Amino acid sequence: MKFKDYYAVLGVPRDANLEQIKKAYRQLAKAHHPDRSKAVDAESKFKDAAQAYATLKDPQKRAAYDALGQSSEGSDFSAPPQWREQYQYQGSDAQFDQMDLADLLASLGRRSGNGRSTAHSAAGRDFQDTVQITLNEALGGTLLHLKLQDNGQERELEVRIPPGVSQGKKIRLPGMGGEGFNGGPNGDIYLHVELKPHAVFKPIGSDLYFELALTPWEAVLGCEIEITTLEEPVLLTIPLGSRFGQKLRIKARGLPAGKGSRGDLFAVIHIETPHEVSHEERKLFQQLAEISKFSPRKTISKGTS
Repeated sequence: MKFKDYYAVLGVPRDANLEQIKKAYRQLAKAHHPDRSKAVDAESKFKDAAQAYATLKDPQKRAAYDALGQSSEGSDFSAPPQWREQYQYQGSDAQFDQMDLADLLASLGRRSGNGRSTAHSAAGRDFQDTVQITLNEALGGTLLHLKLQDNGQERELEVRIPPGVSQGKKIRLPGMGGEGFNGGPNGDIYLHVELKPHAVFKPIGSDLYFELALTPWEAVLGCEIEITTLEEPVLLTIPLGSRFGQKLRIKARGLPAGKGSRGDLFAVIHIETPHEVSHEERKLFQQLAEISKFSPRKTISKGTS
């Protein structure tokens, strides 16, 4: 078995607490995600970070890993007899040498229904990955094609993402991870969902927000405007005297919110003024300035602060 220095992979000291470990993993996962990094070794670094995090975040796995001691990265090593007894590993030396370190740690302490140790077999490795989907894919679901490295072999999987997935959602795919060792169950895949930035809409929970630009006369007089949504366009009524920053709600046009419901779509009003005006337009604005009593600035009384 080859030794892997999980602390070095994450770049944390051996006495790092859980929060330090989580922070280091998030930074590495973001930096080396294959969808974001074009580096040749990005995928392998991403997988190594996920494997290190899966071990060090689990108190039992971390204790067993620490008890193995330290070796140089990639060197062959074997567990001492007292370690095997303490952590219930009963496989042979040959089985130990053939196993991956992550598979070994995943197998420790597993027992069958009759109470007998099943350390001769081991569950397959769990994989963690981050997937990015569009807002439309979050709304209607999508089919993703994933590539996994399992014991040096590349596997391609088709994974269906159900409708209604939200930012930060964790999806478990049971039995689709690494193959079990000596008859052990396959591992799982855990997908962490990220929503890709949209050119128009900003998701907040299950609601969507976008900026709606109006002319001054549209805001004052009111109007009807055709609004783009994730599905078909809708007609939005702009009320008389609409203000900058005002939110207009379009019900049930956001993202799925669970149990058949949906969030809302909010248009946030921004009032735009023309950069160039004709001579006639300037005259009309001048007339408005002369007859209007409206002032957006509040008068500050003397003596107030």
